[in-house]
Amino acid sequence: MMQISESYNQKNSLFNAMTRFIVAVNDMDQTVMVPSLLRDIPLDNRELKAPRTVTNINSTAKTAYFHRDGDMYSSYMLLKSIRNDIEWGVVPGEAPWKENVGETGMTALRSSVEEEDLEKQFHFHLNGLHTVLSKLTLKANTLTNRYKEEIGCTN
Repeated sequence: MMQISESYNQKNSLFNAMTRFIVAVNDMDQTVMVPSLLRDIPLDNRELKAPRTVTNINSTAKTAYFHRDGDMYSSYMLLKSIRNDIEWGVVPGEAPWKENVGETGMTALRSSVEEEDLEKQFHFHLNGLHTVLSKLTLKANTLTNRYKEEIGCTN
């Protein structure tokens, strides 16, 4: 029989963060019976959002005025999509942020530097993933509660 180590019982483990997110999205999915009702309803009560600076691939900054979180429907679809990616995985492919380097020596140098910092990179990304999962879980719970308010079903 396989034993589960003590680390999986820790509150801040990645496993528990993913589980909390998946449970929140499953609850949201079971609560939202008519997803089309979510269209054009902002996720929070504030109609206008502050401008946000967006940087494109060419590193030129643009200021865009838009609803940062969009409407509840787009948030609903995004959360379900992320849940599916966590549960089923994503198709491996070339990372969009990698540059095409023509010089073999430069690529080898970059690779060796990256390998020396693997632990640092791992902790950086683990912390980021945990933070994003916590925010997404909060967003799923908020959407569920807002949907209940909109249809007049409050506990």
